[in-house]
Amino acid sequence: MTLAKELYDIEQGFWLEGKEHFLAHVDDRCLLAFPQAGEMHGVHSRAEVAATATTANRWRDLTMKDRHLLHDTEDFAIISYRAEVTRADGEPYAALVSSAYVRRLDGWKLACHQHSPV
Repeated sequence: MTLAKELYDIEQGFWLEGKEHFLAHVDDRCLLAFPQAGEMHGVHSRAEVAATATTANRWRDLTMKDRHLLHDTEDFAIISYRAEVTRADGEPYAALVSSAYVRRLDGWKLACHQHSPV
């Protein structure tokens, strides 16, 4: 499996899977940068990030377009893409997204995640 496929598979899980995926793939601490104020912006623990994966805020019909990967060092990579997805309430959502990953002994972990709605 290529690094790009591995990271995009992990990333897709953050959109479509639940709390267990977050607990398995978020680093000990993760910087979130969302357009909303408050709890979705700043540095959070793995448990705090995983707690956001509730049924009420889940997504469906995800498409990731215009994918990019920056991987200049062995243990750090950044992906970026345009997400088109449907919210649980049926509303469409589109954003430019970037995620930074660090390689740990047990695999790639999300260290930073950012949305810019389009």
